[in-house]
Amino acid sequence: MDFSSKLLENAVNEVSRLPGIGKRTALRLVLHLLKEPKETTKYLTEALTTLRNDVKSCRKCHNISDTVLCDICANPNRNTEIVCVVEDIRDVMAIENTAQFKGVYHVLGGKISPIEGIGPQNLQIESLVDKVSGGEVKELIFALSSTMEGDTTNFYIYKQVEKYHIITSTIARGISVGDELQFADEVTLGRSIINRIPFEQSIKG
Repeated sequence: MDFSSKLLENAVNEVSRLPGIGKRTALRLVLHLLKEPKETTKYLTEALTTLRNDVKSCRKCHNISDTVLCDICANPNRNTEIVCVVEDIRDVMAIENTAQFKGVYHVLGGKISPIEGIGPQNLQIESLVDKVSGGEVKELIFALSSTMEGDTTNFYIYKQVEKYHIITSTIARGISVGDELQFADEVTLGRSIINRIPFEQSIKG
């Protein structure tokens, strides 16, 4: 792809580094920004800079937050004895949109994937086990995507908390095998949370 401007080429190269954005899409986005008033680009860059500088990780669940505690963990009406284990913030948003879950979350920050070099030590698993060992958790709901990596992560955490004799469950398989949680429709995902099954039953199947 030939560029008439090095500045344009640099901008396109940076935008194309985003997930799912190829060079042609990046070029279209950059050209769109060039057509917009300068204030539009200024607001975008300021929002991204502020996000990078000021965003926090909730000290309890590791969700993205503006404050030390996210709104969910700070809500006294949430049931802190039931913890839904998810991969990232997109899964929290997907489950919250169902309005079917009244517990709290624990965001792992990914899934165990040896191929990608991601092991248990790279995820927020130790802090989850600490919660369970402290006696504040009565049930863990595994809500990771039904992929090999998701199932591996579920099983690893299950073995870590098994000795504490808490309830472990997994969302019902209304979510197709191999599907990412964030792409499930709200009705299906909501029913999967409500109709969760014991984790032991899922691994026997």
